[in-house]
Amino acid sequence: MTILDQPDRWMSVDPQSMYSLVESFPEQIETAARTARDLQIREPGSARVVVVAGLGGSAIGGDLVRSIAGSGLRLPLIVNRDYGLPGFVDSSTVVIACSYSGNTEETLSAYQQARVVGASLLCITSGGQLESMANADGVPMLRLPGGLPPRAALGYSLTALLVSLQKMHILPNMDPSMQEAVLLLAKLRERYGKASSERENPAKILANSLHDKVVAVYGSSGMMDAVAFRWRTQIEENAKILAMHQALPEMNHNELVGWKYPEDVLRRIGVVLLRDKGDHPQIQRRFELTRDVIAGKAGALHEIWSEGESRFSRVMSAMYLGDFVSLYMAYLNGIDPTPVEIIDFLKKNLAS
Repeated sequence: MTILDQPDRWMSVDPQSMYSLVESFPEQIETAARTARDLQIREPGSARVVVVAGLGGSAIGGDLVRSIAGSGLRLPLIVNRDYGLPGFVDSSTVVIACSYSGNTEETLSAYQQARVVGASLLCITSGGQLESMANADGVPMLRLPGGLPPRAALGYSLTALLVSLQKMHILPNMDPSMQEAVLLLAKLRERYGKASSERENPAKILANSLHDKVVAVYGSSGMMDAVAFRWRTQIEENAKILAMHQALPEMNHNELVGWKYPEDVLRRIGVVLLRDKGDHPQIQRRFELTRDVIAGKAGALHEIWSEGESRFSRVMSAMYLGDFVSLYMAYLNGIDPTPVEIIDFLKKNLAS
């Protein structure tokens, strides 16, 4: 029996209880939906494109919105992870500045540029400089609960972004999908949580299998690619294990060729294939062929199927499993999942 079936030992590894933050994800969605509905946002009538400016846990929401919305998006949506904005940004652009801390320097820079060119601005933050700037400039702002690691506040930031886009009529009403997702996530929490044993718990089984391996996560373009990205970053930040991700079909046009050498290194890679019933039939076939190519070379290979009816539920279900897996991998490594000292080191030295 490993530490995964000994919750009484978890506090010694996880003193700030990242576990409780992962558990709270369904409630975060409910809380953020209620809060965001009170926000007064004017519909940008002449808007041609939406740019979500953010980094890390504050940017992934934009990627997930594209996956959740699919063809329901009424304007192109671009996620901008940089100090500068694209040259096309002007008064016909909606710029949503997302920084959980409110102090992300790249996002602050993008906000200032958006102000100069007269873009329609909205801020999503828990405070910091971004809140101060928004208040001073009279920019609409949706304030999130503070004090969390940004990656653990995704339920708040993603839902705030979704509801804001609904209010601007860039997205259709997604309330029924959100309600379905919250109920499903609550059920999955029981399946993946501490009370479920290693023999029966899919998250614990995956964590044990992927432990001590570099992890490669593959999803379908437009549906599970953002989820694969989230799996990768959660494994890296929580478990402190190197991971990578790619999307099919692009992965079949390059990366799959690399699954040949060096053979001893390939055996130290654990692969996760994120599957969805709505994927194009040729993508389904590509997953099967990819699995056949990799199966005898990787150290472990797992297929994960999304659950639920709506795109929202299916994306969230696959993502939520990854959050638990990354947390359990941290426990197996005996490392606190919350601190990210390397990121703190970078920020401190960049500011000096």
